[in-house]
Amino acid sequence: MEFIKKVLENGLTILFEKRDVSVTTVMLASKFGSLYESAEEKGIAHFIEHLAFKGTTKRCARDIAFELERVGGSLNAFTEEEETAFHVKLPSEHLELAMDVIFDIFFNPIYPEEEIKKEGNVICEEIKMYKDSPQRHTLNKIKECLYGEPFGLFGAGSEKTVCAIKREHISKTHEKFYSPENSILCVVGNNKFEDVVRLAEKLSSKNKFEKANFHKIEFRNEKKMEKRKDVEQANIAIGFHFPFSNNLERSAAEVFSAIFGEGMSSKLFTEVREKRGLAYAVKSFLEMGKNYSYLVIYIGTEKAMVEEVIKICLEEFRKMALISEKELEDGKKQVIGNYEVESEASDNNALHLIMSEIKGNAEDYYKFKDEIKQVSLEDIKKLAEIKEHASFVLS
Repeated sequence: MEFIKKVLENGLTILFEKRDVSVTTVMLASKFGSLYESAEEKGIAHFIEHLAFKGTTKRCARDIAFELERVGGSLNAFTEEEETAFHVKLPSEHLELAMDVIFDIFFNPIYPEEEIKKEGNVICEEIKMYKDSPQRHTLNKIKECLYGEPFGLFGAGSEKTVCAIKREHISKTHEKFYSPENSILCVVGNNKFEDVVRLAEKLSSKNKFEKANFHKIEFRNEKKMEKRKDVEQANIAIGFHFPFSNNLERSAAEVFSAIFGEGMSSKLFTEVREKRGLAYAVKSFLEMGKNYSYLVIYIGTEKAMVEEVIKICLEEFRKMALISEKELEDGKKQVIGNYEVESEASDNNALHLIMSEIKGNAEDYYKFKDEIKQVSLEDIKKLAEIKEHASFVLS
């Protein structure tokens, strides 16, 4: 695998992975996300992401989509805790078009005044949609049980905070944090690195960098319950703070979650669904960034079975300390296999490379398999011995 990393004179970090397949992903990310917002401005990073598609200094909203879609490209964006990213996937021969459009919406949005209220209403409907989804609402609420404000708040904000955000605040926030020095460009595809660098130097803005300082993360382990008349099933989330100070701890968390609750062969699926028939949906997953790491168990079950299901899940969590060497090795194979399957897609690799760079070093992504292989039974046991947990039940 040919991989090159370069930092331009203007501070922009470029990550490049050469591929022989004639499809390219261009992803441009700002190291600014929900983690850096106060409670009062919660949702502004997500708002900026939405508004970037509403027009630039040289393109209207339709042109942004049309220019890429007419050559088979697909354009999208996302906002996470530690980054906001815009990405396009298209035939490799259209690299210059992809970079021109991505850099334009990233550095040159004009934020039309008439679009602010309109898009704010769209985001408020998005927030309502998540609240009306019992599973999504439960997963949002478990974060509040694990962390204090502002980090524990929903990244899209609330209807109140979104409606209070004004154009001037949006524009100033964009100008401060969407600078080359605070951004990462990742290109994965069948192109020349020299062309990527040439285009990046030509298209980058001259915005000056202002460091984004995130608010102190307050750890909690709270238990909450919410009742709704229109919910027929109890939705349960149980959360654990996992250590995240080095790559070995992160690798251990990956293996732990795979064995414990990912897939039909997992401990949770076997005990809760297969043996007892107590749930249709039962799983665990990880949320890991540079500054946080937590594991969540999600279960949907009959309201009368909440206490029993929580008890079973906690027992299985503790019993992870007793897994065999064979179970550990099988778990490592599963994690590595998932990594290899995901790596086939250029957009997945671009995302993982950017996230690895934000956490410390993009090259660590290529060490993933070796680091997973180093996970020991003792590493898994340490995670299984974590005592405190948070829980949220929607019934």
